[in-house]
Amino acid sequence: MTAQENALNWFEISVSDISRAKKFYETIFDIQLLEQEMMGMKMAFFPGDMTGKVSGSLVEGPMHKPSADGAKIYLNGNPDLQNALAKIEGAGGKVLMPKTKITDEIGYMAFFADTEGNTVALHSNK
Repeated sequence: MTAQENALNWFEISVSDISRAKKFYETIFDIQLLEQEMMGMKMAFFPGDMTGKVSGSLVEGPMHKPSADGAKIYLNGNPDLQNALAKIEGAGGKVLMPKTKITDEIGYMAFFADTEGNTVALHSNK
């Protein structure tokens, strides 16, 4: 890894119910996730074009157990993470930390619990 490369090149959010989790993330981000089975796992892919932009998927499978205590990922909430944050509780999740300013240069962050019990973060510039 170099300073010119992404530190993250793929992410997977563990889920116990792919349909419920897919609906949750589609609702809060107003997106469509493509669902398919791969290598014995159910997956729902976040939008991406595989041209160097980081993307990922929801995964239901034997190696994936939802957890509030695992590694934290920050999903892109641009232009303003409040748009997604406002939809979380109505979609079945819970806001754990409201929109919070990091610095003027870095922007804002928030934490939420998804429908599967994962703690996930949002980041946006404003």
